[in-house]
Parts: sequence; C-alpha cells; structure tokens
Amino acid sequence: MRNLRDLLYSVSISHTVGRTDVSVNEIQFDSRKVNEDDLFVAVRGVTVDGHNYIEKAIKLGAKVIICEEIPSEIDENISYIKVENAQIALGVLASNYYDNPTKDLKLIGVTGTNGKTTTTTLLYELFTKLGYACALISTIKIVIDGEIIPSTHTTPDILTLNKMFREAVDRGCEFAFMEVSSHGIHQNRIAGLHFAVAGFNNITHDHLDYHKTFANYIAAKKKFFDDLPKSAIAITNVDDKNGLVMLQNTVATKKTYALRTDADFKAKILENQFDGMLLEFNGKEFWTSLIGRFNAYNLLEVFAIASLLGQDELQILTALSTLKNVDGRFQTFKTAKGVVIIVDYAHTPDALENVLNTIEAIRTKNEKLITVVGCGGDRDKTKRPEMADIASSQSQIAIFTSDNPRSEDPEVILQDMEVGVKPQYYNRTLKITDRKEAIKTALKMAEPNDIILIAGKGHETYQEVNGVKSHFSDLEIATELSQLLNK
Repeated sequence: MRNLRDLLYSVSISHTVGRTDVSVNEIQFDSRKVNEDDLFVAVRGVTVDGHNYIEKAIKLGAKVIICEEIPSEIDENISYIKVENAQIALGVLASNYYDNPTKDLKLIGVTGTNGKTTTTTLLYELFTKLGYACALISTIKIVIDGEIIPSTHTTPDILTLNKMFREAVDRGCEFAFMEVSSHGIHQNRIAGLHFAVAGFNNITHDHLDYHKTFANYIAAKKKFFDDLPKSAIAITNVDDKNGLVMLQNTVATKKTYALRTDADFKAKILENQFDGMLLEFNGKEFWTSLIGRFNAYNLLEVFAIASLLGQDELQILTALSTLKNVDGRFQTFKTAKGVVIIVDYAHTPDALENVLNTIEAIRTKNEKLITVVGCGGDRDKTKRPEMADIASSQSQIAIFTSDNPRSEDPEVILQDMEVGVKPQYYNRTLKITDRKEAIKTALKMAEPNDIILIAGKGHETYQEVNGVKSHFSDLEIATELSQLLNK
C-alpha cells in the first residue's frame, strides 16, 4: 500500500474532492484490471476515453480516481483528483509509485525515423562489454542485466516501464537504453521519466497516418528534446536537415555528430565492403562487421554517447569492433549457390533507399539486384508509391508482395504501390501477393553472385492478415528455400 499524498508529489492538480490521506494498493489505467483499494487514472486515449469507465472502476474497488473531469455524480467514499492531463499525471504517479527509478540510473533515449533499434541495442551491448549491468527497452526485445523479459507489446506502458526500471535498479543496473517513438512522445507516454541523454538519428517520411503532416511529426520528435532538464545531454545528427531543429529550444547540453558536416563527433568511411567497414572516428581508425553509411551513423552516435557518459574512447572502439548486426538489420548470408541474401527492416522510403544505396556502393555491378518489398496495411498509404518507385528504379528486378496487410486487401496495397513505378521500369517489376512465393521466385531467378534484398519485416517473426498473426520469418523462409532449391 502507498500513501496517496506521496504518489501525488509533483502532479499538477486542479481540484480535489475527498480525502488525500488514504492508502492505495496499485495504480491502474485499464478499468478491467482494477481491484480493491486501487487508484484508477482516467486517460483519454486515441480510441478510448477512460472517463467512460470511472463508474466501472469504482464498482471493482477503486478508491481514488484521477481524471480531467470530475463526474457529475460523486461517491462520498471516493477521492477524486482533477488534473489537466491524465496521461502526464499517470507518468508522474507511476514514477512515484516505484520510487523514481530513472533518477537512480542513467536513462538514454534514442529517437528518429530509422536506426532507433540498432542504436539502442548497440549501446546495450557496448556497455555490457565494458562491464556494466544495463537494461534495454527496444522493439525487438527487453533485457534487464542479461535476462530477456517477456513482453506482449513492442513498447511497454509507463507503469510497466517504471516497474522494469525499478527492477533494473534493484539488480544493480547503472544504465538503461530505450527507443523513444514519436507516438510515445506525442501521447506523453514517457512522462515522469528522467533522461540523462537524448539522441536524434534522423527524420524522414513515416507515421503520417497518425501525425497527418510532416511538420507535426517533426514537432513530436522535437518535444522530446524540449522537455529535457538542464542536467541532460541532447545529441543530434547535424547531417540531417532537421537535426539542429531538435536542439532549438532545449535547455540540455547540446552536442552534435556527423559524417559530412563539422561536428563535435566526426566520422569518415575509409572502406565499405559486404563483410564490413573501416571507419575513422575523431581521428581513430577501427574495423566493424556492420555495413553501410546508415550503420556508420548509428555507430558514431553510440561512440558519441558512450564518450559523453565518461567512457574511454579506445575501450569504446575496441568493444565496437566486436559487435555484430542487430537482428533483421542488414542481416546477410550467402547461399550454397553463391547468392547474397540481405534481410532488412527497411519499411520507409528513406530506409529502403539507404539500404539500396549501401548495396549499390559495394556491389560490382556485374550481378543482378533483386528486391522483394511490400507495404503494411492500415498504415501511411502515401509512402506506397514512393517505396515502389525506389525499389523499381534501383533494382534490376523488383517483386512487390505482402507485408502485414492487416485488415486491408493485399491486392489493393500492391495496386497502390504500382502507381509509383515509372513507365521505363514496368518490365522490371512483378506482383506476387504471397510473400513466401515472392521470396521463392527471387531465389529461382537469382544466379551465382546475384543479390536479393528482402525488405520490410526484418526481425519480425509474424505475418498479420485480417487481425490474425501467423508465424513468418523472412530469414527463416529464405534460408529454408535456398537449401531446398540448392538440392
């Protein structure tokens, strides 16, 4: 049981009805989970308004209600706390409930359209190699001091986050690395967390189904930096045209990194091959098995953050040289026939173009490049023709296929994609709705030394059709089919 007054510390309160000197059991924002003596926060979500469930929460045993509008009918046995923003209040309450765990470790948040998962995962692996106990919150996995934590959601809610951070602190973790999405920022789902470092990768066309305009998308990312305290460090990629925008209004210490522009942390790509890169960071050379300019940016950001957190540069580079690709991020293998297979999560126009440019910079041009790509259903439709345009213009063969059609007709998605194909590239394209069949066709068409890029799903191990998720892994399918076809 926790004292309500302690939980309300730093919560911006407009009005109270009833007592505040009461004890509560747990905090809930889902009325279905409410038990006796719980505190219920009525959050206004994108599709559901928690205020509609206040009466239900009280019937289930809630004794304290946090809300933006106090109900017209008051139960004299219930304490009502009116706040301006229930989602922000939930974040503060959650942090207080778990004794503000992010004040007891260094929390590093990374945001951007592409590279969040790679950057946070590399940071976790780097600091683990440097001897620290760490936590990782990413869309691929959640790890606390080496233990993978089961999760049903890609991004945990703020209550679960604080619970995990408290466990991390109790287990001796000094650092935590977390992906920070534009949705999470916009919806105040990181409220109450104390970030020591915030990193910005890049911003390109994505999530406009939610944000509606690119300006709104930029504003959501920028808010993360605007809300940082003076004690924090904000680091941005100044090669991105919106990189400095992120730092405009922050009171945090400002730092920069770049490959092309003058910056606090500077890098050069000295060699770029299918088996790795030779890089120079701040005048020091090292080899990495990671491939491509986008990974040079990711590694540079990792190097910069680690340096800013007081780690020795030589030890950082030594550890970085041993790190491997993150699952589903430019994952490469060669078939017995000699075909190079690349599996990548590229699901935005910019990410796809980055991957194709990386391949183009390495290949000899004597081999075919076959790209298998689709676009997700119930998501930003405007990027579909762009993805098709990029794939068809930068590949010798482009096969358009399904990629989590969700509730949409996959044939309609493919038709939306085809609109973007320029006339001179029509003869380069195929439509194969079944993703497994599309991968099989690419393997049959490939000759020794050819390259097949399977883009869009990366680490995902499912295909979602009409609300049903079935097991599907691009890497598994490509591996199995290549073995069968080579017999």
